[in-house]
Amino acid sequence: MQFGIIGSGSWATALAKILTDNNHSIYWWIRNESSINYFRQRRHNPHYLSSAYFNTSLLHLHNSVENVVAHSDVLVIAVPSSYVEQALDKLPADCFKGKKVISAIKGILPSGNQLLNDYLKEKFDVGINNYFTVLGPCHAEEVASEKLSYLTFTGTNKEAAKQLAAHFRTEYLNTIVNHDIIGVQYAAVLKNIYALGAGIAHGLEYGDNFLSVYIANSADEMVTFLKKLISEHNVNPVNYAASVYLGDLLVTCYSLYSRNRTFGNMLGKGYSVKSAQLELNMVAEGYNASKSIFRTNKVVGADMPIAETIYKILWEQLPAEEAFKKIEKLLV
Repeated sequence: MQFGIIGSGSWATALAKILTDNNHSIYWWIRNESSINYFRQRRHNPHYLSSAYFNTSLLHLHNSVENVVAHSDVLVIAVPSSYVEQALDKLPADCFKGKKVISAIKGILPSGNQLLNDYLKEKFDVGINNYFTVLGPCHAEEVASEKLSYLTFTGTNKEAAKQLAAHFRTEYLNTIVNHDIIGVQYAAVLKNIYALGAGIAHGLEYGDNFLSVYIANSADEMVTFLKKLISEHNVNPVNYAASVYLGDLLVTCYSLYSRNRTFGNMLGKGYSVKSAQLELNMVAEGYNASKSIFRTNKVVGADMPIAETIYKILWEQLPAEEAFKKIEKLLV
């Protein structure tokens, strides 16, 4: 089975490390030719997870995404959601025929307010049976340092998901299989919004006591949305206390590695959205996600006052301090 990776950020690099640690050769799309040359000479990504060194004999590095797709049986897509269309739009319509796609994206494509599977179906006729997700709780930095982590592979075909997961299992990484292909993707989107809010709370100097209540209420709000959403998709019962839901929410809200928490912390300390984006110099998925979920919930109709308040801070210039005074009164 030949794997290909589309994307060269920290999460893409962590997944590449896992596969090559299992002695898989990979085709890897890295947009910048100078980064490819650096990688070949120094054996590590010049911009992300520089402590992770690679056996370059296992790497086929290309700046042509079409070349990577053509040579791969399984494509791992690991670019920020806002750049997916830019990366894939010029590919031939039949390029994914007979291939499996694993989404490592934790966001919604903002232009069409779509999950990746909807975009791939519409643009490339990728069926849901050939579409899978890989989600946390799992920070790229801990994968690079080989700290024990867990990944959840989700697909409508659980046997196929189990087979794919086996290729990522290592001494430092355990894998779990799940069937809730729509729910896990929305959970990954929502946890970034709530983590951004957790960062704002920290920047406003709320303490751990408040934060624990905020996260508990965020978890409840997320489950309310997912249950309402899933009733429309008629899937089997789901354990929302599982790691891919609650675990990922917790680590993203608490961890210092969380870029969404870091971004929110800047806002709480008084940075403008624009200045925080420039300072972070990385994509915080919760920013665009807040608008996407706000739009999506107009259809779903779940009660989501916390997510809506975070949206208003980011997109309607509601002052963070005023917004969290409102959130204080919502929490139970």
